[in-house]
Amino acid sequence: MTPERKTRITHVLNHRQPDLAVVMENVHDPHNIAAVMRTCDAVGIQELYVLNTQIARHKKFGKKSSASAAGWLTIHQFDSIESCVTALRKKYSKLYATHLGEKAHSLYELDLTEPVALVFGNEHAGVSDELLKHCDGNFIIPQVGMVKSLNISVACAVTLYEAFRQRQVKGFYDGKARLHEEQVKLLSDKWGLHEEQ
Repeated sequence: MTPERKTRITHVLNHRQPDLAVVMENVHDPHNIAAVMRTCDAVGIQELYVLNTQIARHKKFGKKSSASAAGWLTIHQFDSIESCVTALRKKYSKLYATHLGEKAHSLYELDLTEPVALVFGNEHAGVSDELLKHCDGNFIIPQVGMVKSLNISVACAVTLYEAFRQRQVKGFYDGKARLHEEQVKLLSDKWGLHEEQ
């Protein structure tokens, strides 16, 4: 491994956000999944939760379609809402879902600097009613056009970059590792940081 590669991996590890995650529920389109993965990696998200209660688990996430982003993320797959929510509640104090409900808040009203998992539903039905019951709130991305929804990958990108903005202001991307030491070691080993040249 070249010194440049080692520096790059260390830089990435030092900007990962251990208290910010994305949940995708029954997302079918592999292009949407790939786009979400790339955005997660871009803003320093390490944990991606893939919940499939209507479709089979993904056997693998293609390197081609995700531009290798899948290899840099920790992906958790679940086939029940209960097991997914149980896992999320161990790490994140808030679960917020994208949903056009009466009590939905604007994305820009949310505090995305607290430990939070952001839930995105599938291309047709959105987040299921059952999963919404487990969420602490729902939000919308303000829009002024005729069409009142965005593609999931676009909605995810807009949301994550608002989280990025808020966290940057608070100094969460100052280059000091926020991951636990044990997780840094695990990822360093997985990514080949300590391999002999």
